[in-house]
Amino acid sequence: MNSCHYCGQPATIHLTTLLAHKKSEQHLCEGCAREHGVVKDEPAAAPLDLTALVQMIMSQNPRPDAASLKCPECGLKYAQFRADGRLGCPHDYEVFRPTLEPLLERIHRATLHTGKGPQARRRRDELDDLRARLTDAVTAERYEDAAQLRDLIREKGGVDEPR
Repeated sequence: MNSCHYCGQPATIHLTTLLAHKKSEQHLCEGCAREHGVVKDEPAAAPLDLTALVQMIMSQNPRPDAASLKCPECGLKYAQFRADGRLGCPHDYEVFRPTLEPLLERIHRATLHTGKGPQARRRRDELDDLRARLTDAVTAERYEDAAQLRDLIREKGGVDEPR
């Protein structure tokens, strides 16, 4: 049997939270659960007070002091971001990083954006790069390299076959 997180008495309420892939368990006796507002003091069955429960969980996993965060470039405060849901400038991503990363991890299951470019654009960029390398090889009179690059460009469909 688990003991209460606060007083050591036998726990009757067990809370499990998952935040940023970290499991946290908290065990409370009925008295401490009432004292901390997790359950309401009612003569009938005591339903959970979800607001108090969420506040207790959030205090258990403290984030950096978000209230003090403010972007030096645009002046956006973290509270404004939370209210509007919009950042003010590119610098906000760095300023609010400690609070944004767990949020992005939870929403997108990642904190690094890899993105998807249109396939035609990637192909065009690759062909442009090969053509630039071909020009450099011809200018430097590296004709074997130039021939290989020419063949690679043709293989990728970037140059019409000679007639």
